[in-house]
Amino acid sequence: MPVHRLAEMTWEDVRDADRARAVAILPVGAVEAHGPHLPLGTDVIIAEAMARRGGEKLSDAGFTALVMPPLWYTAAGFARNFPGTIGVDGDTVRRLIREIATALAEHGIKTLAIANAHLDPENLAALRAASGEAHEGVNVVFVDLTRRAVAEQLTDEFRTGACHAGRFEGSVVMAEAPDLVKTAVAAELEPNPSSLSDAIRDGARTFADAGGPRAYFGWPADATTEEGRETIEVLAGLLADAVIASVETSA
Repeated sequence: MPVHRLAEMTWEDVRDADRARAVAILPVGAVEAHGPHLPLGTDVIIAEAMARRGGEKLSDAGFTALVMPPLWYTAAGFARNFPGTIGVDGDTVRRLIREIATALAEHGIKTLAIANAHLDPENLAALRAASGEAHEGVNVVFVDLTRRAVAEQLTDEFRTGACHAGRFEGSVVMAEAPDLVKTAVAAELEPNPSSLSDAIRDGARTFADAGGPRAYFGWPADATTEEGRETIEVLAGLLADAVIASVETSA
């Protein structure tokens, strides 16, 4: 079964779809600094890849997969000092997702899955809150990549916490949008093993505070297309498995 892009469908296409088995997948990311070598839209590129491939897996499992237009603007406080970053309040994100879920429910779509790889703590808090709220008629599924059981399935760099605009993210962008990667710049970047997750726990509020004055953490020069493709498969599997488990639980 195909994966449908909601924005490319007509309203009659949606009307005639099997909405009882429909899963709307919302890619969530940010417009924010990702080092001197990756585009501001890196998180959305990753989220869309996760949504597309996750939708294919759900389609194979008998669901009607609807990939929604991405949510580009989220909380991005850690990158706020870098030109080009556009952040919004976390509560704005939570309320927007709630309203999206309500609109889907009005049309008989009962599952909204969030594909997110933007790990700003305020954004994560907003998505956790949105998925934890009671939405009449719709179930919101959110895979939190920072949960230990989830993170353990991702790459070595990701597990160090030094993974913003490093090998983990750079690899996925190389696989999805290679023309947007400044590979010559990335090849010259020194590793930055400072753990962003540790810095957040210690009270850091910006990338610079956390030890990333150029808005990158990890090993960007080591990124590969092959690792990016492998990572997309893992992210997609996590999303699809979470949706299936949620639907089975609520049935």
